[in-house]
Amino acid sequence: MKIKKAAVIGAGVMGAAIAAQLANAGIPVLLLDIVLPDKPSADKPDRNFLAKAGLERALKARPAAFMDKDRAKLIEVGNLEDDLKKLKDCDWVLEAIIEKLDAKKDLWERVEKVAKKTAIISSNSSGIPMHLQVEGRSEDFQKRFVGAHFFNPPRYLHLLEIIPTPKTDPQVLKDISEFAEHTLGKGVVIANDVPGFVANRIGVYGIVRAMQHMDKHGLTPAEVDQLTGPALGRASSATFRTADLSGLDIIGKVAEDLGKATPEDEDFTLTDRFLGIMQKGLLGDKTGSGFYKKTRDEKGKTKILNLNLDTLEYEDAGKVKVAAVEAVKGKPLPERVKALYTAEGKEGEFLRGSMNDGFWYAAKMAGNVSNRLQDIDNALKWGFGWEQGPFETMDTIGVQQVIKNLEAEGRSLPPLLAKMKETGRDRFYDAAPDGTGETVTPAGEATPYQAPYFLLSDLKKDASKVVKKRPGASILDLGDGVLLVEWHAKMNALGEDQLRAVQDAHKLVQDMGYAGLVVGNQGEHFSAGANLPLILAQAQADEWDELDDMVRQFQQTTTSLRFSPHPTVAAPFGMTLGGGCEFSLHADRVVASAELYMGLVEVGVGLIPGGGGTKEMLLRFTDQLHPGQQIGTALLPAVQRAFELIGTAKVSTSALEARNLGLLRDHDLIVMNKNHVIDEAKRTVLALAPDYVQPTPRQDIPVMGDAAIAALKSALYGMHEGGFITDYDLVVSEQLGKVLSGGTGNNRTARVSEQHLLDLEREAFLTLLGKKGTQQRIDHMLKTGKPLRN
Repeated sequence: MKIKKAAVIGAGVMGAAIAAQLANAGIPVLLLDIVLPDKPSADKPDRNFLAKAGLERALKARPAAFMDKDRAKLIEVGNLEDDLKKLKDCDWVLEAIIEKLDAKKDLWERVEKVAKKTAIISSNSSGIPMHLQVEGRSEDFQKRFVGAHFFNPPRYLHLLEIIPTPKTDPQVLKDISEFAEHTLGKGVVIANDVPGFVANRIGVYGIVRAMQHMDKHGLTPAEVDQLTGPALGRASSATFRTADLSGLDIIGKVAEDLGKATPEDEDFTLTDRFLGIMQKGLLGDKTGSGFYKKTRDEKGKTKILNLNLDTLEYEDAGKVKVAAVEAVKGKPLPERVKALYTAEGKEGEFLRGSMNDGFWYAAKMAGNVSNRLQDIDNALKWGFGWEQGPFETMDTIGVQQVIKNLEAEGRSLPPLLAKMKETGRDRFYDAAPDGTGETVTPAGEATPYQAPYFLLSDLKKDASKVVKKRPGASILDLGDGVLLVEWHAKMNALGEDQLRAVQDAHKLVQDMGYAGLVVGNQGEHFSAGANLPLILAQAQADEWDELDDMVRQFQQTTTSLRFSPHPTVAAPFGMTLGGGCEFSLHADRVVASAELYMGLVEVGVGLIPGGGGTKEMLLRFTDQLHPGQQIGTALLPAVQRAFELIGTAKVSTSALEARNLGLLRDHDLIVMNKNHVIDEAKRTVLALAPDYVQPTPRQDIPVMGDAAIAALKSALYGMHEGGFITDYDLVVSEQLGKVLSGGTGNNRTARVSEQHLLDLEREAFLTLLGKKGTQQRIDHMLKTGKPLRN
């Protein structure tokens, strides 16, 4: 089934954000809400007031709900009295109204009368059982009904829980799951129709139990967040910052409802301290204060205050440090998890108590909330930002060790763990040498493991697919004649290993008869740019010949992605900055994740793009001009556009914006699901390979020469005099302008080669690197992570 148009009923925070994500995916949306006849004025009421307000809220949301605000044009607003009949044109109808069963049942009775008879019908309810909502509806309606529980904000949280009822047609479940994964870019978890479904059931249990253990061991919320955050492979919001973001009233209501709906041994009891905080109205971000309060000091700088749980007053506790966390800094995740789980003192006791609660509960929920262990792990990873789910974490520690600890606490083992003890298995997931693997069922029986989508981590299980390996990069065989260059340094900073891996891969493609090459990875980010510590160290040691050779090599490697005898495809995602951006700019095609933060940001450290980025943006923007404009002063808008993009270090907030900025071309592909990017890039190589013709470097790029330099200098000095740019901004910008002008001495009819512009780039890059102001900027960035405005 093709979903060509959708409807969202309920334009609150969640409904409007879901509509925005549908629009991000290019799906037209009908957004409906109830009528408020007295809004905005009694004499002329706007019957679509609530739907319009919801759309405006989504447009103003931070972080942004829309990948491109133009996508808001795909949303049509209306109301449930005048526009319900328009549901006849919608293939998917999704409800996001108030969490009251009677209201939902009344809505479905009205929807069934007008909706298309083939439409999929869904509820975004986070707590009301799906089967109860469709009681009294026709058999056909119930077959097409399935829960679709998004997590807030829908654009950024990968998880979508799909909840079938006993009467949901399996084909409907398949259709909506495939649409959600491929078109919306979601990570789909099939949940059972039980209280709390998967992520909230286990996640809220963990939050409640962490609060209980915090009181027991005399820790503060800030200390607990240090222990349960990134150090443990979980989101930076950890436990209590997550509670603030969600709303303490929401956490309290969910915990209360789950406490009533679950067995007695599942303790969702809220602590007296938590209840006291709620009663005082400290509900988190929605009220401006919860466990934390954001304020500003006398200089206007943001400061975070911590709630004293004894006095319920806010205090400036400074930067909280926890010894157990400090001891594992810089270590790989498995080492951190093991060390924290076995830590001494009250910190270790807290962690073992709360982690054992989580392990016990996840095992108890296996086969209850979902029928696959992978779905439980994925729900916590995608919904709460964990790096490992509970079963993966138990594998890291050792399942038998976890079982011993649980028994030492006097706990009875859930059936899954009892079976693991009986069989002696120490892992829930086992990899086989040929790349296949197995896991266990909720009953503890071994079963073949099948990843839901293409994952490099699964590919790496077969060592034979690693063709060549360096400490910071690998070359892998993706099958069907396609090689992959994968960087795996910290933040994928670009240095010798990364460049040589690309060069090695080109040679392998030619020598071994491969079809082509993909440059990509599945780290946290594609690449944050060049290896700044190395560059700074070489500059301060006056190793200018080595630096000149390095920049030449970098240019040759980036441009090799275009000027090779085989197709190359870049697969960027996340942070794709500086050199990472330049690699993408030179690929024959780009297959980008929709969440792409791409830009040429070198001016922030007092440099200009030196790997062909400056050249490429000038070439692209001049090519977009009419042939009659590619001469003299008519070129100036293209030069100015490149100058502004690079000179302001503009970074896209999505792949759609990257296309608007010119960083992506019209024929580059945008993929909503980051986990599908490598697979799609491979298909693109195979599509290009049969008729591929090696391009040749351009010799005809029009430049303005001295005329452009004069125009840019005039604008720069005006900005400097007005206080818009600093003294050193002026120095960097003048070098950038020189390159974009094609150098001094050129006349209005000059045309230059790509190599000429690359030479100018390299000269400007090295000139700036030799200046004190640039070295100060690099040093400041490395120490603080922030740009220096000198």
